[in-house]
Amino acid sequence: MNNTEIARSILLDPTNLTTHDLDKVIATLNDAKIDAADIYFQNQHIESWRLEDGIIKGGSYNIESGVGVRAISDDKTGFAYSNELTLTPILEAAQAAKAIVRNNVSNQIAPVKIAVRESTRLLYNPLNPLLSLTHADKVDLLQRTNAAARAYDPRIIQVIVNLTAVYDVILILDQTGAVHGDIRPLIRLNVSAIAEQNGQRETGSDGGGSRNDLNWFLEQERYRTFAEAAARQALLNLEATAAPAGTMTVVLGSGWPGVLLHEAVGHGLEGDFNRKGTSAFTGRIGQQVASPYCTVVDDGTLYGRRGSLNIDDEGTPTQCTVLIENGILRGYMQDKLNARLMGVTSTGNGRRESFSSLPMPRMTNTYMLPGTYAHEEIIESVTKGLYAVNFSGGQVDITSGKFVFSTNEAYMIENGRIGRPVKGATLIGNGPDVLTRVSMVGNNLQMDQGVGSCGKDGQTIPVGIGQPTLKIDSLTVGGTQV
Repeated sequence: MNNTEIARSILLDPTNLTTHDLDKVIATLNDAKIDAADIYFQNQHIESWRLEDGIIKGGSYNIESGVGVRAISDDKTGFAYSNELTLTPILEAAQAAKAIVRNNVSNQIAPVKIAVRESTRLLYNPLNPLLSLTHADKVDLLQRTNAAARAYDPRIIQVIVNLTAVYDVILILDQTGAVHGDIRPLIRLNVSAIAEQNGQRETGSDGGGSRNDLNWFLEQERYRTFAEAAARQALLNLEATAAPAGTMTVVLGSGWPGVLLHEAVGHGLEGDFNRKGTSAFTGRIGQQVASPYCTVVDDGTLYGRRGSLNIDDEGTPTQCTVLIENGILRGYMQDKLNARLMGVTSTGNGRRESFSSLPMPRMTNTYMLPGTYAHEEIIESVTKGLYAVNFSGGQVDITSGKFVFSTNEAYMIENGRIGRPVKGATLIGNGPDVLTRVSMVGNNLQMDQGVGSCGKDGQTIPVGIGQPTLKIDSLTVGGTQV
C-alpha cells in the first residue's frame, strides 16, 4: 500500500468512516462564499524514556488522535477540531468552521468525487520507530549512551539521556476532493553531561535524530558520538575563561550555528510576517539584503532529515525554495492562505503542530549554501576575534531582526589560530544587518545532527538547520570578563 492507503486504513477504517461520509463533510464546506477548505486527520504515538544516574527515571507513551477542519474566506479563517474520528463531530466541526467565517451561510450541497493524489517521492520510510527496538533494547541503548559518556573522563559525574520516538500518521482532504496521506517517523536522542573539578561544575550537551527507526542510533555507534561530544563540551567549559566584550570579528562554525541564521533571518522570510508588513524583509524582493557571498534556501526534500516532509500539512509537496541568492532577496516561504493573498503559489511550507492547530508558513530545513573558502583559510584571516562553535539559546525580534544568542562552546582567535576556550559570550546584532557583514563563506556546509525544534505562535515543530563556516567582519560580543 502507498502512504495514503496506509493512512486511510489507520485513521478511517477503525471508525468505519467511508468515502460517502467524507463526501458529506466536503459538501458541507463547499460553498460559493468559501475560498478554500481542508480536513486534517491525525493519529500520533509518542514514546519517551529518561535515564539519569544509570537509572530509568521517567517514561511516557502518549496517543493523540483527532481531526481539524478549516474554512477560509478572503483573509478570514474559521477552524474547529474534534478528538473523535466519527462522522457526527466532524460534520459539526465543518459547520462551525464555516459559520465562523460566513455567518448564517446556508449549506449548498455540491457532490465532489474523492480522488487520491499520491506522491511517488519518499523522503523517509513509512515505518513505526516505536516498534523498531524492544523495551529491553531501548533501555540498553540508554545504558550504552550513559556508559560512553562516563568512560570519556573520570571527571564526568552525572549523565542524563533522553530518548524519544514518534509515529505520526496524517490524512488531508481539501474542498476539491483531493486526498493526501503521509506516514512520518521521527527519533531523537539527547545527552547531557556534568563535569566536576575542584568544586567547579560545568555542563555539556549533544544529540541527534532523523526520520528513521531507533536502530539508526546503533549504526556507526552514533549514540557514542553524541555521548562523547557532550562529555567533551563539559570538560572544555571547566577550562574556559571569561569571554571579553566588545565589537570584533566573529567566525561561526558549520552546522548547528545555523540556528542564528534560522532565528534571526529565517523567521523574517516567512510569508505571513511579510504579508502583514511586520518583517524586516517586507517589500524587499529583488533587493540586496545580504553579502553577495550569501545564498540561503529552505529545503524540505532532504532525505531522512528532521525537517523534511513528503508533503506539508496542507498536502503540498515540499520543495527547495531559494530565499536569498548571492545576497538578493528572491522570495518568501508560503502556505496556501498567504500565497493566495499575496498572489503567488505555495512553496510547501504550510505546517502545523497537530490536528488542533492551524497551519502557517514555517521552515523545514533552512541553510546557507557553501562558498569557496576552506575553514582553515577563514580562521587564518582573523587577527583577533571569536570562534563560536555552539549555541545554547537566544531571542529574536522578528519585526526589527534584532537578536541575542548565548554560546556554550566558543574560542578566542588570535593571530590566525584558535586559542583558549571562553564562556559567557553572547552575540548581539541585527539579522539582516549581520548578513551584509559576511565576508567569507566556507566550503564545508554541514547540517545539524537532527535536534532542531522551532516555536511560533505557541506551536512547536521539528526543523533542520545548517551552514558552512562564516566570517562576520564586525559583531557585538557580550562577555563576562572583568
